[in-house]
Amino acid sequence: MQAAKELADPIAALPAVAGLKAENAQTPNASSDLWVRIRQGMGMADLRGPRVQRRENWYASRPDYIQRMTERSGRYLFHIVEEIERRQMPMELALLPFIESAFNPEAVSSARAAGMWQFMPATGKSFDLKQNAFRDERRDVLASTEAALDYLQQLHDRFGDWHLALAAYNWGQGNVNRAITRNARAGLPTAYTDLKMPLETQDYVPKLQAVKNIVMRPEAFGVTLPEIDNHPFFNSVTIERDMDVSVIALLADVEEKEFRALNPAHNRPVVLAAATPQILLPWDNAAIFQTNLATYDGPLASWTTWTVPSTMTVGQAATQLRLDESTLRSVNKIPPRMRILAGSNLLVPRTERHTKDVPEHVATSGRLEFQAEVRLRRITVLARTGETLAQLAKRHRADPQEAARLNKLALNAKLKKKQRVALMVSVKTNTAKAKPRSAKKKAQTVPKRAKQNVASSKNR
Repeated sequence: MQAAKELADPIAALPAVAGLKAENAQTPNASSDLWVRIRQGMGMADLRGPRVQRRENWYASRPDYIQRMTERSGRYLFHIVEEIERRQMPMELALLPFIESAFNPEAVSSARAAGMWQFMPATGKSFDLKQNAFRDERRDVLASTEAALDYLQQLHDRFGDWHLALAAYNWGQGNVNRAITRNARAGLPTAYTDLKMPLETQDYVPKLQAVKNIVMRPEAFGVTLPEIDNHPFFNSVTIERDMDVSVIALLADVEEKEFRALNPAHNRPVVLAAATPQILLPWDNAAIFQTNLATYDGPLASWTTWTVPSTMTVGQAATQLRLDESTLRSVNKIPPRMRILAGSNLLVPRTERHTKDVPEHVATSGRLEFQAEVRLRRITVLARTGETLAQLAKRHRADPQEAARLNKLALNAKLKKKQRVALMVSVKTNTAKAKPRSAKKKAQTVPKRAKQNVASSKNR
């Protein structure tokens, strides 16, 4: 990215601040309106047809929706436009997050795609987007934009056509390649509009074309686009210590909501410096943050991490930490009815004994894994002649150690015939669907013994 020349505007007038990394300011003779710059950079062949018209009508009939997503895009568009120009890619790609996420960097699909560019977990990892207990770079504005443009350029290099590259971004390059091969073998054309694809992919480029048409001529669709200035919205700041989000917001004089909108990869109350090369702050607030940080003498972080020594319930972990269970669950976003697996890294309050920043290996690779809680119920069973407590527990799929504690017996204790022993066994839930009324007569023909066996097994 070429360095921007100084201009007689508020951006150029800002003082240089150590630790700040500026986005390029607008170049001389450039329009002050970012939409103009976007229009001038369009380079893809236009797509026409009824699918495009239907999408145009859909967007045009929802002016409130267009207003919300274009206003939201104002935080991120300048950076994306800069990156696209630097790479000499068509400016239509700057509009792709409108299609993918409505420019919501915290969006998550039902298929687990996340972020402004909607990366699936595996695809994100293949483009080095870190995903751990404390950070998900699929939501990171800078990292995800770089990865998305890398991916799109890779797809264009493979297919030689931007429409096919976009289809592959949506449907997968293997699927697009197979669709092209099928057409080629049948002697059919292999352009985007000629391929047999799922309806979602058939509509994918028409959606982008519709948004492009609205951006190019908003007045023709009765749409008014919000003004977006052609200069950086945010600046990046390097941090060297773990810092609570609340402290960052205080020192930068911004609301926590605004900080999270620019830094959606951080979904915890603290930013771990060892895994965070930079944070983003609104342009003017970046300098305010650095000034205030230089004179701030309060605690920077009130959270650290704790490695779970063995698989346990949230309640057990809270007891060991002397912490309220609801707080532990909320901060770490632990779903209900889940046990925490051994080796997981929980975010916990700092104490006088634990004041150091989280080490790099935890901050960059921390994991938080769960398993479904096993619901237990107490039952009483009869022992067999010569059976040990351990053998009886194993026969009933119960925990031998728990059985020993419950009955105050040793694991190898020899039990008497028909001795009553208490055990804790898992509760099974019957998930079978109710039988239709027409099946009732068939059920009556089941032998009595079989009926008893079925009835006794209705637990999960």
